[in-house]
Amino acid sequence: MADLIAALHLHKAFGSLQAVKDVSLSIPAGQIYGLVGADGAGKTTTIRLLCGALKGDSGETRIAGYEINRQTEEARAHIGYLSQRFSLYEDLTVLENIRFFAEVRGMQASEWRPRCMEILEFVGLAAFKDRLAGMLSGGMKQKLGLASALVTRPKVLLLDEPTTGVDPVTRQDFWQLIIRLVASPEETGEVAVLISTPYMDEAARCHRVGFMRKGALIAEGTPGQLRARLNGRVMELRGSPLPLVKQVVSGQPGVEDVRAFGDRLHLRLKEAYSPQIAASLKKIIPAGGGTFVDARPVPPTLEDVFMALAHEENQE
Repeated sequence: MADLIAALHLHKAFGSLQAVKDVSLSIPAGQIYGLVGADGAGKTTTIRLLCGALKGDSGETRIAGYEINRQTEEARAHIGYLSQRFSLYEDLTVLENIRFFAEVRGMQASEWRPRCMEILEFVGLAAFKDRLAGMLSGGMKQKLGLASALVTRPKVLLLDEPTTGVDPVTRQDFWQLIIRLVASPEETGEVAVLISTPYMDEAARCHRVGFMRKGALIAEGTPGQLRARLNGRVMELRGSPLPLVKQVVSGQPGVEDVRAFGDRLHLRLKEAYSPQIAASLKKIIPAGGGTFVDARPVPPTLEDVFMALAHEENQE
């Protein structure tokens, strides 16, 4: 299957800052690719390079087979783009907003009228088509942004942190729409989705994930492939008081990193877990003034993997 998004060796600098460094991506139809990283990692710049909003210093991007810098209009005709700050017109209704985006993209009235209603039905806003956009909740505004990005039936959907700042229920609803979008090509057409997010639970929903740091992709693969990098090397530790326990175990041989996960700690070990490690901590923690409750190996999370990769990079 041909890739709908194909980027090779993208580079972009702003003065001395290397915002994107040798990033390559390949995303076929029917796939959700999660670009994951902290603020400033280069996610937004990468997406802006892919849609042609920025011109890279070097590298090549093809969207649905069209080279973005040489065949810009042909490529953009296949792109639906939702930026971090979707700019809707608050004094227009929901339907009028989508009509505006449809007409800007050259859709005729005979085409945009049924398509607008179809897409409003898809995102769950059909009942609110006559409501002013300024009167929508934050979550409904995000759905309107998605509807506007989808109105021209794009083959490529670029979503830049679309759920940042919305409540958990809205995040869930939004993701159900994205999953349905790629899972129902007979309903929506074949689509490749690239979504940037700082949330690891969202990354776990993607078919493939790319971890980005300091402008570079430091690892990519399916969520399962990425978690397998740390199989057997993550231990959950419960004890109290937690700050003291963390301090006591941080410097122990065989412990690479310690981080708080709610009311417990996750220890990343240099080697695979063994009962001897737990037995050692059971002695060391009371000796340091804390209380040991229990310790056990747990499956690594994507956050564990991301922190391990960052640690390895810093060591290098």
